[in-house]
Amino acid sequence: MPQSVIVRLEEVTKVYGSGETEVHALAGVDLVIEQGEYCSIMGASGSGKSTMMNVIGCLDRPTAGRYYLDGVDVSKVEDTELAHVRNRKLGFVFQQFHLLPQLSALENVILPMVYAGVPSEERRQRATEALVRVGLEKRLNNRPNQLSGGQQQRVAIARAIVNRPVLLLADEPTGALDSETTKEILSIFTELNAGGMTVVMVTHEPDVARCTRRVIWFKDGRVMQPYLAPEGLGTVTASA
Repeated sequence: MPQSVIVRLEEVTKVYGSGETEVHALAGVDLVIEQGEYCSIMGASGSGKSTMMNVIGCLDRPTAGRYYLDGVDVSKVEDTELAHVRNRKLGFVFQQFHLLPQLSALENVILPMVYAGVPSEERRQRATEALVRVGLEKRLNNRPNQLSGGQQQRVAIARAIVNRPVLLLADEPTGALDSETTKEILSIFTELNAGGMTVVMVTHEPDVARCTRRVIWFKDGRVMQPYLAPEGLGTVTASA
C-alpha cells in the first residue's frame, strides 16, 4: 500500500436493519484520499455522507468491503485496537464543540493525550502549542462558558490536532457559527492543510465546500463519478 494513501475504501457497504427495514446506507463505495489532500464530502440528506464519515472515522464498521487507514486494514480489527487507532491516527471536529464545561481550554486539549499515554511533562507544552496554533494563546485558562462559539471551535480543533493525527475529520464544523466566524475557522483548516495535514470535511454548504480542493459527492450511498457540481463548485470527483 503506497504510504501516500491515507484512506482507501474498497467496495465498502453499510447495511442497517434487516428484511423489510433493511437500509443500504453505503452501496459499494470505492474511495482514495491521499496524504495532504483537503476534501469535502457533500450530498443530500440520506445520501450516505454521514455514514461515510463514521466509517472513515472508525466510529462504525462496514458491513462488507475493506477500509485501509494509513496502509492498515482497520475494517476487521478488534474494538480495543480500533479505539487505539481513533485516538492515535484520527482527529475529530464536530458541529457541537463537545468541550467539558468544568475544564479550561488547556485542560480540554490535554485530555486526549492522557488517553494516548503521552508523558505528563509533554502534555502541557503540546496543548499550549496547539492552542497557539489556532490563535488562542491568551485564552488558555478560560472555560468554555467564557469563550465565544468560534473560540470554542478553535479549542476543539486544537484538541483534534494535539495527538498529531494522520487525518483530521470535520463534521459540519461551521454549522453553528455565523458567516464571519465560519471564514475564520475555515482559514485555520486551510492553514493546517498547507502545513501538510490531510483534512476531510462533511458539509452541506456550497460556500464551505468551495474552500476545499476536492468535493466528493454522495448520492444513494454511492460516490458519484466525476461531473460538474452545481453552483460553481467545480469538478466533483470519486478519487484523487
